[in-house]
Amino acid sequence: MDKEHYLINTLHSHHIGDDAAVVGDSIYSMDAFFEDTHFKRDWMNMSQIGRKAMLVNLSDAIAMNAQPQYALVTVSLPHDTATGEIDALTQSLERTAAEYGCEIIGGDTVAGEKLHLCITIISKSDNPLFRKGLEAGDLLAYTGILGESKRDLEKLFRHEPIAGNSRFYEPVLRREFIAEARPFLHAGMDISDGLYCDTNKFLDMNEYGFKILKSINDDIGFSGEEYEMLVGFKKEHLERLNKIAKASGTVLTVFAEVAENRERFPCKSHHFL
Repeated sequence: MDKEHYLINTLHSHHIGDDAAVVGDSIYSMDAFFEDTHFKRDWMNMSQIGRKAMLVNLSDAIAMNAQPQYALVTVSLPHDTATGEIDALTQSLERTAAEYGCEIIGGDTVAGEKLHLCITIISKSDNPLFRKGLEAGDLLAYTGILGESKRDLEKLFRHEPIAGNSRFYEPVLRREFIAEARPFLHAGMDISDGLYCDTNKFLDMNEYGFKILKSINDDIGFSGEEYEMLVGFKKEHLERLNKIAKASGTVLTVFAEVAENRERFPCKSHHFL
């Protein structure tokens, strides 16, 4: 049983289900970034931890075609954390948020055995991009080159070094592409649990299946924490979207067509193992 989905399904708000919750004219999202669950301290320095923690949270706003406004940050700090490490963490959090026009306005700090961060992002959007809205015959596509995050995570587990600009450290958020492409997109979401699992969630939300157009290998399909975009759109918009992708330096790969069946990819849950 996937206990993450079980827990979510015990809640009853109609706002739940997208990358972020749209309430009135505001958009709210929150993600955790926990030591020994999402990262290990010997893999990343404090600056890298702060940056990735903020990027994975900003990703939800970007995926909704929203402008991040404010952030609330809660940090659990181990007792042996040096003041210099705290400075590196907070400066990285603030600097990364500011790159996206977002200001940290508060939060909480607690003492703990491990370094944990929880960040809430408050955003605005005139035209949010939801997960629901796919139609039969739509094309499914993803941005970027997938697989690097899984490859480098496996290297870290083998105690091998990875590049400082690895996507495991530095997710790329497709803000410009989503902003320009939004009028031509039926639905979208970010890829955090891998292309296989997130495509299944996307299709479940819309009660469709798919017909494969481009074969996907497991190194791509199971690569989580990519934070690239998964989008659906009419075939007639493909040429226009390819032009937008090229202008923003974004690779766009069409891999499937939305179909009236129950076809699903294999999916391994990475939560609550």
